[in-house]
Amino acid sequence: MYEKEELPYKIKYPKQHKTGILLSIPHCGISFPNEIQSHFNEQKMMYPDDTDWYLEKLYDFAASMGITVIEAVYSRWVIDLNRTPQNKNLYNDGRIITALCPTTDFLGDPLYKSREFEPGRNEVDRRLIKYYKPYHKKIDELLEELQNEFGEVIFWDAHSIRRNVVTIQKEDFPDLILGNNDEATASSKIINNVLNSLRESGLEVKHNHPFKGGYLTRSKGNPQNKIHALQLEMSKDLYMSNNELNYDEKKAEEIKKILIKTFKNLITLMNE
Repeated sequence: MYEKEELPYKIKYPKQHKTGILLSIPHCGISFPNEIQSHFNEQKMMYPDDTDWYLEKLYDFAASMGITVIEAVYSRWVIDLNRTPQNKNLYNDGRIITALCPTTDFLGDPLYKSREFEPGRNEVDRRLIKYYKPYHKKIDELLEELQNEFGEVIFWDAHSIRRNVVTIQKEDFPDLILGNNDEATASSKIINNVLNSLRESGLEVKHNHPFKGGYLTRSKGNPQNKIHALQLEMSKDLYMSNNELNYDEKKAEEIKKILIKTFKNLITLMNE
C-alpha cells in the first residue's frame, strides 16, 4: 500500500519474503505542486521530457521479489533529488549539468514562463525542506530498518535516459551503465555480481562511464558499514518505442527478465 498522496514520495512494500534491497526511482515523478504550477511553461509541464519515463512500470516486479520501493511524486524540474543539496557539480567534463532546481531542460530550453518565476534562494530552500529532504530522510529510515533486520543492505537507484543527449556527450549512450563512484559505494563482490549478470544479457554494459552515480548513490553508499549503493542507468529505447515516447510491452518484458535475473543473483549472494 502506498503512503499518503501529500508526501513527495510513494512507498511500495514487499509482498512477501522481504529482502535487504531498497529500490529508488527518483526521476519518475511527473506532478507539480499546486503552489508553483502556474510558474512553469504550460507546454513543458504537460510533458516533462527529462522524466525517467515508466521506470515504475518497468520495475513493477520488485515488490513481489521482496524489494522495498520508493518513488518520487514530483518532477525533477521541481527539485532534482539526485543533485547535492548545495547544488555542487558532480562532473567537470563540460557536460550540461542541470541545477538542483533546474531552470532549463537538458537541451537548454527554459522551463519557466519568464525569468521572474525562476526560483531564488528562498524558494530553493523551501523546496529542499518540503520535497527533497523528506525523500532522502525516508531512504535513510528504510535503509536503517533493513540493516537492522538483515545486517547488510543494497540501495539500487534506477534511472533511464534518451539514447542520445548531445549536451552531455555527442556519441550515443550504451545500453546499460552501472555506477558506483569508481567502486567507492559498494563492495567489489557486489559490483562484480551485478556486472556479470548484466553482461550475460548480451547488451552493451559500461561501468562508471559516462555516469558514476549521482548524489543519491554517492551519499547512501557506505560499504564499510555494509550499505552498498549502485546506480543503473539505461537507454530509454530498451523498453520504450524507438522515438522514446511510449512504453513498449514487448521490449520491456525482455529488459525485465534481465533485471529479475540480476536481482535474483544479488539476493542469492546476500543469503550466502
